[in-house]
Amino acid sequence: MRLVFVHGWSVTNTSTYGSLPKSLAAKAKDRGIELDISHIHLGKYVSFHDEVTLDDIAIAFQHALKELPHNKNRIEEFSCITHSTGGPAVRHWVDKYYGARKLKNLPLNHLVMLAPANHGSSLAVLGKQRVGRIKAWFSGVEPGQRVLDWLALGSEGQWSLNESWLSYRPAKHSFYPFVLTGQGIDREAYDFINSYLTESGSDGVVRVAGANMNYRYLHLAQTAEPIEPDSKVMKLAANKRPVRSSAKVPLGVFHNFSHSGVDYGIMAIKPRLAGHARIVSEVLDCLAVKSTPEFENRNKALVALTETEQALEPEGKSKAIGRYSMLVFRIRDDQGGVICADDFEIYLLAGPGYQKDDLPAGFFVDRQLNKASNSLVYYVNADKMAEVKQGFFGLQVVVRPQKGFVSFAAGEFRSDGIDVNKVFAPNETTYIDITMSRKVDKNVFRFVDAGVKSQSFKKLRPSGDPVD
Repeated sequence: MRLVFVHGWSVTNTSTYGSLPKSLAAKAKDRGIELDISHIHLGKYVSFHDEVTLDDIAIAFQHALKELPHNKNRIEEFSCITHSTGGPAVRHWVDKYYGARKLKNLPLNHLVMLAPANHGSSLAVLGKQRVGRIKAWFSGVEPGQRVLDWLALGSEGQWSLNESWLSYRPAKHSFYPFVLTGQGIDREAYDFINSYLTESGSDGVVRVAGANMNYRYLHLAQTAEPIEPDSKVMKLAANKRPVRSSAKVPLGVFHNFSHSGVDYGIMAIKPRLAGHARIVSEVLDCLAVKSTPEFENRNKALVALTETEQALEPEGKSKAIGRYSMLVFRIRDDQGGVICADDFEIYLLAGPGYQKDDLPAGFFVDRQLNKASNSLVYYVNADKMAEVKQGFFGLQVVVRPQKGFVSFAAGEFRSDGIDVNKVFAPNETTYIDITMSRKVDKNVFRFVDAGVKSQSFKKLRPSGDPVD
């Protein structure tokens, strides 16, 4: 087996991999894996310069693979272990050079992602200078701005990559991706306190829902049908296949691992600590998979592990760590224009009457706005959302302006039988694309007779009658 390692963002030394490469080589034979230390290559890429993008990293990764001695004629089969931003970086490479249609030609056999920021990180919103001080993520350097932009929750890069991956069927083409992530907090790994560093459902940097490759996509379009008779709120309707899901990717969550660090970090934990041996064992179990049945069995094992881990009570806590969901909203009009975040509001609804007041107490955790992509990201307690009365949930979208030459009616979506867990899935992210109807008043453009005396239309007002 050829094995390459790809580190996270703003790393400047290959010591970031700790003893994991040597430990894997030493224990590989126990799993029937032929892996010598000479077959392991440690990646080192530049991400701490502002001009470097994730696409640049993917291009350079392709070139670096071709430069390896055993890849003179073509890129031979290999497996890959990534950490943090390394996960989406390699996924971007897969998408750029192969994609869903050419997946059968992909030389990558296993992709074991440790704490990957597949759906970004809540910390990216803190800004370049502040986020660069967090020891859990960086090594005392200024992080690259353009990679940071990709990592911001709800970025255009995440939308693009994850929409593309909805078409992937990896196991069908002998490509086996895995996600192993922690849900513990190492308070020694950062030098200032911010709520995102101690956030429930995360490892101090990446949320479990932000790492998980099992995610959903829901598209809603505003109709001309009122949500109720005589209502001015129009229905938001899903298509015949309301929720699209990614192909299953095994996820393992560990209650006591944090993002980085030698005491609790999921990758570089000290060899003398029990956690190191555990990660070595779990990674080797992933690398040992050679068929779809084995991939499915590995998934079952990690599902059971995750259920057990998330039911445990962390040291010093009186309750289990819990499960959370992310909802990523993007609002566009029916002409394809993106509606700026300053011009819309989203309200979650619940109960038989679809009211804001019927949402379970304590369900809401966080709200973040990505000003570059105009995406709005909600972070909610999935276990609390499972308590929604009779499973009824919905959302209302209010877009401004609501009157004038161009206006929007409010839109509302009601689940009407869609399982709440299909949208607020524990440990998962749901992308919700909403299309709102743009109402253009007929007075935006009118004709007058050429024989009529000239007249000013400077003070013309909307008629209140939209064009068809």
